Amino acid sequence: MNLKGRDFLKLLDYTPEEIRYLIDLAKKFKIMKHEGVEHKFLSGKNIVILFEKDSTRTRCSFEVAGYDLGMGVTYLGPTGSQMGKKESIADTARVLSRMYDGIEYRGFSQEIVEDIARYSDKPVWNGLTDSFHPTQMLADIMTAEEHLGDMKGKTIVFSGDTRNNIGNSLMVVCAKLGINFTACAPKELWPEESLVETCKRIASQTGSIIRMTEDVMEGTRDAHVIYADVWVSMGEPEEKWAERIKLLKPYQVTMDMMNNANKDAIFLHCLPSFHDTNTTIGKDIQEKFGLTEMEVTNEVFESSKSKVFDEAENRMHTIKAVMYATMGEDYEDSSSAWR
Repeated sequence: MNLKGRDFLKLLDYTPEEIRYLIDLAKKFKIMKHEGVEHKFLSGKNIVILFEKDSTRTRCSFEVAGYDLGMGVTYLGPTGSQMGKKESIADTARVLSRMYDGIEYRGFSQEIVEDIARYSDKPVWNGLTDSFHPTQMLADIMTAEEHLGDMKGKTIVFSGDTRNNIGNSLMVVCAKLGINFTACAPKELWPEESLVETCKRIASQTGSIIRMTEDVMEGTRDAHVIYADVWVSMGEPEEKWAERIKLLKPYQVTMDMMNNANKDAIFLHCLPSFHDTNTTIGKDIQEKFGLTEMEVTNEVFESSKSKVFDEAENRMHTIKAVMYATMGEDYEDSSSAWR
């Protein structure tokens, strides 16, 4: 499997076999990390990570993964570059690709990361846009497989705003890998019909089922994974909270919902999660709307069914796999450490 030089912008660009390769590669990297085996396979290379949206997991995952692979890492935050202000995206990409061996972008429009890739002659990775979050998906499937085994033919349910970047990406990765996907949400928050149709065409080749429902109990019955995300995404206006709470409160992940799923079902969340009032936003929501929990109850979040911190760790291993696969050689030829 040769992915050297490829961009990683959305999973629609990758075959099921290529996605499978990246997940399996991440599992190898995780073993090496846990066993303390050094793997500086990309020593001497440098990457830049561009963040127009702040992040804990994405930033730390790219930084630690880069250091583990022996690379230098430069972080440019929301005010750290002139991209889009004094300098065009095209010019920024052409400058950075002269200095770095890889570029990560986390921000708003999918068109921005696509433009960076268009003008860069080095690999570009999507750390999150409003449309897609592909590195998160690799970590999600890796986590599900660690706890549930082979996911082909099993069911992942996304409960909440299923038209956001997580809902879109989860539907795509399930279609690609032959995993059943259910969008459990009010109809006005279902994914865009064009993307649904694209995923259904892919699913017809891989054997997965893509479905939408407004019925919480019907949608989560016998599910193997129940997934939630925040009700208002980064960058959306604050006034969205009242509208989303009204729409999505019935889709809050509760223990009743988990008990309606498969007996071995797990809960996943890309984080951060509003499951208590121990954040400034959580306290603000409590004061304004009287809610102490939002997309998931604290009972579920803190239960043995919750695998969100395994999932968070796996971001690092899967991002490492993406960077290595698109920058390095075939891992079997890289080092005796693999064996």
